[in-house]
Amino acid sequence: MAAGDDAGLEEEHLDVLNPSDEMCIEMGITIEEFMCGFSRKTRKNCSSNCALTARIHGRDSGISPVPATFLPETRRLLRPGNYTVQLPLVLNDVLYSFEGRTFNEVLFSALYLRELEEELGVILPKDAFEKIFVFLEECVLNDGTFINNEFCDVYLVTTLYPIPLEAFTLQETEVSAVKYISYKEYRSLLAKEDPEHVPYDVNGQYGQLFDIIEKRYKENNVARCLSLQKQLRRYAPVSLDTELIGLSEADKEALALLVKAATIMDEIFYLQVWDSNPDLRDWLKEHVNATDIDKLKWAYYLINKSPWSSLDENEAFLTTADSAIKLLPEATRAVTGWKGLEYKAAFPMLKPPGANFYPPDMDKVEFELWKNSLTDSQKQDATGFFNVIRRRSEFYLDSAIHNKGVDDTEKLVQSTDDLYIVPFSKEYNSFLTKAAELLHKAGDLTSSPSLKRFLHSRADAFLSNDYYDSDIAWMQLDSKLDVTIGPYETYEDALFGYKATFEAFIGVRDDKASAQVKLFGDNLQVLEQNLPMDNIYKSKDVIAAPIRVIQLLYNAGDVKGPQTVAFNLPNDERIVNDRGTSMVMLKNVSEAKFKHILQPIADLCVTKEQQELVDFESFFTHTICHECCHGIGPHSIVLPNGEKSTVRLDAMIYFFIGGRLDPIVVMICRALPLLSLQELQELHSALEEAKADIVGLWALRYLINQLELSTMHAMSLQGFASEEFIAIHLCFLPCGMLPLIHQASFTCLSATNILYLYYIVRKGQAVQFNWLYEKGAFILHRDETFSVDFTKVEGAVESLSREILTIQAKGDKEAAKVLLQKYCKLTEPLEIALRNLENVQVPVDIVPTFPIADKILELRH
Repeated sequence: MAAGDDAGLEEEHLDVLNPSDEMCIEMGITIEEFMCGFSRKTRKNCSSNCALTARIHGRDSGISPVPATFLPETRRLLRPGNYTVQLPLVLNDVLYSFEGRTFNEVLFSALYLRELEEELGVILPKDAFEKIFVFLEECVLNDGTFINNEFCDVYLVTTLYPIPLEAFTLQETEVSAVKYISYKEYRSLLAKEDPEHVPYDVNGQYGQLFDIIEKRYKENNVARCLSLQKQLRRYAPVSLDTELIGLSEADKEALALLVKAATIMDEIFYLQVWDSNPDLRDWLKEHVNATDIDKLKWAYYLINKSPWSSLDENEAFLTTADSAIKLLPEATRAVTGWKGLEYKAAFPMLKPPGANFYPPDMDKVEFELWKNSLTDSQKQDATGFFNVIRRRSEFYLDSAIHNKGVDDTEKLVQSTDDLYIVPFSKEYNSFLTKAAELLHKAGDLTSSPSLKRFLHSRADAFLSNDYYDSDIAWMQLDSKLDVTIGPYETYEDALFGYKATFEAFIGVRDDKASAQVKLFGDNLQVLEQNLPMDNIYKSKDVIAAPIRVIQLLYNAGDVKGPQTVAFNLPNDERIVNDRGTSMVMLKNVSEAKFKHILQPIADLCVTKEQQELVDFESFFTHTICHECCHGIGPHSIVLPNGEKSTVRLDAMIYFFIGGRLDPIVVMICRALPLLSLQELQELHSALEEAKADIVGLWALRYLINQLELSTMHAMSLQGFASEEFIAIHLCFLPCGMLPLIHQASFTCLSATNILYLYYIVRKGQAVQFNWLYEKGAFILHRDETFSVDFTKVEGAVESLSREILTIQAKGDKEAAKVLLQKYCKLTEPLEIALRNLENVQVPVDIVPTFPIADKILELRH
């Protein structure tokens, strides 16, 4: 029915009529799995002239404590901008459906909530409705006179107990009665194509509804416990008990305030992920000791900070059946002895791509249309890091459901600019006001001038929403107590990658490791001029990106799932273009991952004679080499036709990842002003990772050979000329296998991009391992362990470095293809290692605890 087809009608043609023109409604519930439903037929002058039904799931006839479900269904016509709404309600086993006029999409929720109230007298908020799937319904009705070809959005509403029949207030002109029938019977009636019910194909897409309900409420708790335990075992519990040596008493006092401020970043982040996330968190925490499975739910929820698993492509590990229970005493008519309607706060089975930064029903098309109507300044705010997008009609809707009349709904139809911008400083004002107060107090206490400047400027930014000055202050931070706090990364915004999440990292600067970084940074130009490639490709203006190394004391906010070992900030392009970026490396996090992930692999794969040479300090030294060596090598090339390739790496990576940058990748991008990406295209990322690894080994050997021994001692690198340099090659052996045999184990990356960047690293590592094995630098023994031949490894490292650097310098895509095709494959040695590791339970990542911070928070309470 088009929007204007009903202009001359005086009433809604939604009446339910049987063949004798008498109203007829059927609803149902059973004692096992229940679904109530009632069917309604439309008048002949309505759009489809077919039977309509609604369904409800539950357990018995109104007294059993089993969740009930409402099922509203929103049908999207294929005509742009017009919608017909069918609303099947499923109450613990009750079903209700109607078909209404066409409206703008903004009114979907207003329509089904309003009709629910008018016809059944039930008032429910938006968080009661759970979208479970969308399906395309295609069928021919009324002897071919009506063709149904519609997309249907299917929702569930879950109540703790069935609604007593006397609690309903029926609209007599629309609904004559409510009764309960079995959900299994309803499914059977659909299968038999009963004429009193809408003809849904239970063997087709619509059958998902029954499958979801049965799985959700019949689930084997033992099997679910085992599944959650398996998911938890992928994370190794680690205590990061960092010493406070070197901190002044004033900084220790400031630390207590900073930890408290960091917990506020947690509160904001929970809310940013999903609007009902804080309620779910509080509910799970409150019931953690109820059963063993509740303990497992809470433990895994704390790791992911949401009901979606970071290591499983954000698959939900909880359902609405596990969610918080909310009481609505005034949702229906009062009934003696019944305290009111209790429902489960719903959450979507699929993680919202726009998190809680945008209205949940907004898509890219609507956003772009709205954005194109804005001024340039407004567009910057709409796509800016530090603002959320809200819908004006949400305010009208919330009030209209309870108090307003039809006039308010008509206002919504006339609204042209429904979307609007809200700055973080307003959206999270109550949280940020408290955090700003704590930062100001910590800034007054600290003895470090640069930390004092950062904390005061960041506190001001929380309330002004202008983070530019405080980002500059963060880059200039030179303090024993290192602090990163505020909105930074944009991974949660999978819709556009615009909006930043709040996070905090508090640590103590590691002076020895920082000296190692400085050694490499100070010598990057020397290394560039001596790279094993032709001089014409070498740059004369290499600039080292600042790197700070810290021991992590506490983190909060957007630190869910796999733990980062480094981050590169800020993301503000104005600052990046003017000043570059800075990287912070978390040494104790790397050490924990080495101990729990890499060391077990080395113990199995490396021959016993060389196992004792595998140690963390050597591994971390190579990590520093790797990061620094992203900044050297070919920066621009001249093509055979005389043109120069000047495409930035970050632009290409941004394209590859779909608009979301990772910290390490960003650091790579910004360390290399110009690269030959136009020519190497999709092959470049794998080669760049391989280059940073292998040239990192070459660079370390070069520095050992060239620098004076006194310099090595001063930089705490004494001994590298012998045992430690050998140990680095031994660490490189299991590291080379790692991405091939243990996905995402040692990632420095956010979980949203693990799969893509794991693929990049895997290809790069395969090239290195197979090259070094072919050159005899890696040896496979009869007991299926590996060792390093130190008489051959140096030459093999230099030859591979020269090969990759020359391919990059020339932008030779064909040579890159040949290299990857030959060496990027699962060879027999790697297959052997993989087979041996299949039976070893090596965790994927760590889940840290922070004793010092915990003690501070205990004292606070």
